[in-house]
Amino acid sequence: MLMPCEVAVKSVVPSIRAYIANELTQTYDMRQVDVAALLGITQTAISKYTNQIRGATLKISQTEEITSMLNDIASKLAKKQITQQQLIAEFCQVCKTARKTGIMCNLCRRSDPELDPETCQICKSTSMQCL
Repeated sequence: MLMPCEVAVKSVVPSIRAYIANELTQTYDMRQVDVAALLGITQTAISKYTNQIRGATLKISQTEEITSMLNDIASKLAKKQITQQQLIAEFCQVCKTARKTGIMCNLCRRSDPELDPETCQICKSTSMQCL
């Protein structure tokens, strides 16, 4: 059994990076090496995100709220209007929102087949806080 945070690290965070990498390379016409520098990862990782080799396990943009958050992050990155600390905080906020919407439930169930997504309230709980 994986903890919800482990599922998020393996699925939500890569999906966030993939969405933002695609947005920056396609909408803002940025080079992969520049996107990599903004996200603090390698150009190879950006290539894997944009080619859907990484970050494709979960379609993070399932809700308008999350899509709006991701587009806002990409815009701030493209305009260099966000610090690394702010970027981390915004990633955490997207992750929290993703968890509350229940888009991780099926992934959690894969790690624990006895988990019932209908009754599990761990991620949807307002008291659930990331570290």
